[in-house]
Amino acid sequence: MPDENGAHDSQLLKGVLSMALLRLLAECESYGYELVGRLHELGLKQIHEGSVYPALSRLEREGSVTARLVSSNSGPARKYYRPSPAGYASLAECEVAWTTLVRALEPILSRPVPRRPQEART
Repeated sequence: MPDENGAHDSQLLKGVLSMALLRLLAECESYGYELVGRLHELGLKQIHEGSVYPALSRLEREGSVTARLVSSNSGPARKYYRPSPAGYASLAECEVAWTTLVRALEPILSRPVPRRPQEART
């Protein structure tokens, strides 16, 4: 959840980072630094390379993404990622789970927060 400065809870973001990366990669093959920029454009400015690169490595080890090196005119070769068939399956499962969770929480979170809880019914 954003705090007063618009920053999101880092643990919450960590839990959905893989899903976000797979979703962005399903839209367009990308390299790590480019993904960081795309996340920042979405308003997730507190996600940095130090989180994205390990997540991409984990997704690659798990077989959820494939990678290929592409030479670059402006420096070393870049590693471009895209979802594997297993990654697309994982993304579909994650999106269903996320949507189910959001729908379950929406009725609770849409209500105003009371100043204090009601007393227990006895």
